[in-house]
Amino acid sequence: MLIKRIINYFDKFEDRVRHGLSHHPVIYAIIGGFATVIFWRGVWLFMDYFDFMTPVFSIILSVVVMLATGTFVSFFIGESILISGLKAEKRADQKTEKELFDEEMRLKRVVSEIDEIKKIIEEIESIKKDVSEIKEKLTK
Repeated sequence: MLIKRIINYFDKFEDRVRHGLSHHPVIYAIIGGFATVIFWRGVWLFMDYFDFMTPVFSIILSVVVMLATGTFVSFFIGESILISGLKAEKRADQKTEKELFDEEMRLKRVVSEIDEIKKIIEEIESIKKDVSEIKEKLTK
């Protein structure tokens, strides 16, 4: 229970920080850059403790692990860049606030339409059930 509360706290904290920093992309990038370098420096220093980690073995191991976990392409290229390239769209960092808002509204509309379709399907399933029950009663 305590772990769940801690995770929930940091999840909400991350949402607030990300929301605040999203209005200041340059500062966001600088903080993210520093944190990334510090993280990888820690990984680098940790891996230095293992004698068997030669440069070739390190590359092979990392490529195999990243391919197996599906992070190889997304880490080095980024999923949003791939998707925007396939759709011939702007990258998210090139879109204006209005474009992002319009895209969010379209997505909300799509979700709403999907919910309506689900309701219609549920109604159809209910009608099918009623029809089959009527058929059973008529055949008896």
